[in-house]
Amino acid sequence: MGTNNSVLTRVFTQNMLRDLMYDCNDAPLLSNIVKRYEIKYNGDSKNENIISEIYQYLGSSYRNEYFYKNTLLNKLIISAHRLKTTTALTEVPVAKSKADFIMINGKAVVYEIKTELDTFERLESQISDYYKAFDHVCVVTSESQAKELLIRFKNSPVGVYVLTDKNTLRRLKEPQEFRGNLNKEQIFKILNKPEYENIVKKTIKGLPNVTPVQYYRECKRIACELPLNELYSLFLKELKKRNRIDVIDFDQIPYALRFLVYFSKFQKDQLVELNDYLKQPFKGVK
Repeated sequence: MGTNNSVLTRVFTQNMLRDLMYDCNDAPLLSNIVKRYEIKYNGDSKNENIISEIYQYLGSSYRNEYFYKNTLLNKLIISAHRLKTTTALTEVPVAKSKADFIMINGKAVVYEIKTELDTFERLESQISDYYKAFDHVCVVTSESQAKELLIRFKNSPVGVYVLTDKNTLRRLKEPQEFRGNLNKEQIFKILNKPEYENIVKKTIKGLPNVTPVQYYRECKRIACELPLNELYSLFLKELKKRNRIDVIDFDQIPYALRFLVYFSKFQKDQLVELNDYLKQPFKGVK
């Protein structure tokens, strides 16, 4: 484990996926990984097979953040048939932290990932930040670290999930709603311009007629004058629209790549190109 395996994290990134699809000279990375980690392949192996085998290696030897995120998306949303009713977000800035994974359906749940490669050094401050904008928070970790978290959060609303040694997701402690630290300004900061404008329009039946310099401040004032529960409800409705997935049949996407594809915002023609690449014979390691 350790930094010697960090090259594996480069495979499952948006940039690498696009480079592989469009043959931008990063394909040798797959060859190097196949040789270095003795990934199974033969003359009939396709690119899809190689990527899936590398992902299997991650699952057995180097469960990094991508592996956790991809598991959350697959287990909580895709396998549970919630794509049409649920939105997933990732790397959302909240105060001084970034939420690893957020699932929004009737409620929003922040999942903070702590892999077996991580420490709990910043965990308390991260959770504190998340509660400024969201009312349900979970920590997802390995079996070896779960006991410590259960003790730490025994009398807390924080939930605890474990990614088991068999790579299944198990809930050990249900997250409880906690709105005591919700902060209107932090909630507003997460919204992009169209989102906060939608909230303002619902509040005053229009948009403020002020100078461009004053516009953001005035929108924030109007939104933050709403009762907290009302603002929070409108906030979740806007966030839920962010990653609507309409055109992707995830049964056709390799399990290993679903997180990347979900957040790629690919158009239909790009999905065709991805599928073409995946079905091509693997040309590395002669």
